[in-house]
Amino acid sequence: MTAKAFEGLPPSGGPSPWQTAPLRRLIESLRPYGRRLWLASSCSVLNKLFDLAPPVLIGLAVDVLVKQQTAWLTGFGFTSVPQQLVFLAVLSFLIWSLESLFEYFYGLLWRGLAQSLQHDLRLASYSHLQELDLSFFEARSSGRLMAVLNDDINQLERFLDNGANDILQLITTVLAVGGAMLFLSPSLALLAMLPIPVILWGSLRFQRRLAPRYSQVRERAGDLNSLLSNNLGGILTIKSFAAEAWEAQRLEQESLAYGRSNREAIRLSAAFIPLIRFAILFAFIAILLVGGLQAWQGSIAIGSFSFLLFILQRLLWPLTGLGRTLDDYQRAMASTNRVMALLDEPIQIKSGTRQLLRPQVQGQLRLEKLNFAYPGRSPVLHDLCLEIPAGETLGLVGATGSGKSTLVKLLLRLYDPSAGRILLDGIDLRELELRNLRSLIGLVSQEPFLFHGSVAENICYGSFEASPKAIAKAANLAEASGFIEALPQGYQTVVGERGIRLSGGQRQRIALARAILKDPPVLILDEATASVDNETEAAIQRSLDIITTNRTTLVIAHRLSTVRHAHRIVVLEAGRLVEQGSHDDLIKAQGAYARLWRVQAGLRDNEPLQP
Repeated sequence: MTAKAFEGLPPSGGPSPWQTAPLRRLIESLRPYGRRLWLASSCSVLNKLFDLAPPVLIGLAVDVLVKQQTAWLTGFGFTSVPQQLVFLAVLSFLIWSLESLFEYFYGLLWRGLAQSLQHDLRLASYSHLQELDLSFFEARSSGRLMAVLNDDINQLERFLDNGANDILQLITTVLAVGGAMLFLSPSLALLAMLPIPVILWGSLRFQRRLAPRYSQVRERAGDLNSLLSNNLGGILTIKSFAAEAWEAQRLEQESLAYGRSNREAIRLSAAFIPLIRFAILFAFIAILLVGGLQAWQGSIAIGSFSFLLFILQRLLWPLTGLGRTLDDYQRAMASTNRVMALLDEPIQIKSGTRQLLRPQVQGQLRLEKLNFAYPGRSPVLHDLCLEIPAGETLGLVGATGSGKSTLVKLLLRLYDPSAGRILLDGIDLRELELRNLRSLIGLVSQEPFLFHGSVAENICYGSFEASPKAIAKAANLAEASGFIEALPQGYQTVVGERGIRLSGGQRQRIALARAILKDPPVLILDEATASVDNETEAAIQRSLDIITTNRTTLVIAHRLSTVRHAHRIVVLEAGRLVEQGSHDDLIKAQGAYARLWRVQAGLRDNEPLQP
């Protein structure tokens, strides 16, 4: 199953029909497992039918001992009491064996089905999550999303492990036992059935009251998960500011809030079972008195009375587990709502269909009257027009908030422009298949992300089939081979989560090696040297002089020395292009670029400015 199994569903702009009917959506998601679902259900029903047989055997045994040669079994050729008892013993062995066999099968099938659904639903959710635009992730914490992908999907697995079987067996019990009781004694059957409407009414009432409480429990679980994820990612900041006690107190408050919401749900669900017990007690006493009198008077056989008394337990006592089953059901439905809400989230960035072969891509970029604003915020880019010839190295500078990094997001189609368009070799980016477009662009950001794994695995990320020789060559071009070979296991050294075992400069050079190995027609360096020391910057600059040859390169920088030797430098102010030209020309122009250069050079306003 993939995310396609959930296509055709309404977006989450408001409460969708699926969000108000989570059970229906869960059943829909089980359609690909139809055969296994029927097998598991059949084994559950057969197990319960064989489980209900012992009271029948008890009734027959009593009938044999009371009526002896006139017992019901004599009609099958068993004329003596020993023959009848031996037959009942053999039948008991077969029934118990079949009950155990089907219990094994339903356990195996339901748990296997739960594991498969959990696996496929997690993959479908994650695949859909990867297709969502960047604004979705910027508006939500990773901890909450982790809670959906892990905790909520695991909750569905737990429900299928036990809850689905419990519900099926309860329905089987009511139908089978109710039918048998009506056949033997309609009046006693009606007495036994009297508590069931009370139990069902109580169940529905408790269910309605439990549903919002379990939704709150899942929300609190998301908050707690979010805090834990955020704190583990920021452990260096916590330690450096000696904020461990404060963070522990925050965690305590969130954990207590989660506990309170859970206790409220537990308090309500715990009150359910005593109510059912009293209803069952009433039915048991009624059958004991009325049925006993009927047996005493000869209205019904003693064996039938024994059967009714024992089978009543099989009918009503399982209802005491209805509270637990409803508890699991409500937890599962709360989780289903959250998982399906994620799958209902509409994909804003639609992929095009055209594909470009890398050898044919020149790398010419053109921005035509580009406008952009983040949702709910003022415009960032205003009528930006710019042409970047193939093979040119373009420096892009400007104050914070001028729109430089936004332009990178638009080039990668992490967002789409509000107006205008961007063309690659004369083709609108929106016409290109998304993965194809992003395979043609290499990005080295200010804060490169390294995955937990080896140095080699991080360099070849995105170029997974690269040979060790190609990896080493890319590292050499990025001037990273020296420190890599000095690591304990060289290229097989594990860098830790987010590359925590490496310095900032080392992480940056590995990220550069990753982009070099990708060998894209268009290379974007987004503040790639802003957080490194002068020696690392010089090393990266030497690498760039080599790898930017005959490649369209966009260099975004606060540190103007990084773009000094670019073919052309563009200056942005408040989302508008205010200047462009070579470094020397812009210095002579004494405009915005010259002012930035003067500030970085530490010159006073009256000091002469030299190119």
